[in-house]
Amino acid sequence: MELGVVIVGGIPYCNKSEETILDNMTKYKQAIVLKEELEMSKGKSISQACHASLEAYNRTDESVREEWRSQGAKKIALDIGDNDIKSRFQKAKREGLSAYLVKDAGHTELKSGTVTALGIGPAEESKIDSITGDLSLIR
Repeated sequence: MELGVVIVGGIPYCNKSEETILDNMTKYKQAIVLKEELEMSKGKSISQACHASLEAYNRTDESVREEWRSQGAKKIALDIGDNDIKSRFQKAKREGLSAYLVKDAGHTELKSGTVTALGIGPAEESKIDSITGDLSLIR
């Protein structure tokens, strides 16, 4: 482990290893939550996830967006399962996180107004995990 100047997210740090800096940084991610029970086609699921991701991102403070991007723009895709997606949206909003609930327009596979996805963040990982930590990753 070499010490010296390390650049992380465009910011120079002196006399610290990259591992130490990364361990001490606030880590950010975005959660994309889908209703897999709707059995949407892969293309439909992807487009709904994109709507959720972009709209939540657009509602996030610019400084958080920049930090998240500098860390690689980590995203996780989760299945809401039997849980209530609207209550997760409301909890995210209460916690002060950017969030967007996707309601389908009804042009293709689903009825108009069907809730398909939820985007949360980007935000601090711990805050995202407090809302989505019990959900399963989509594989």
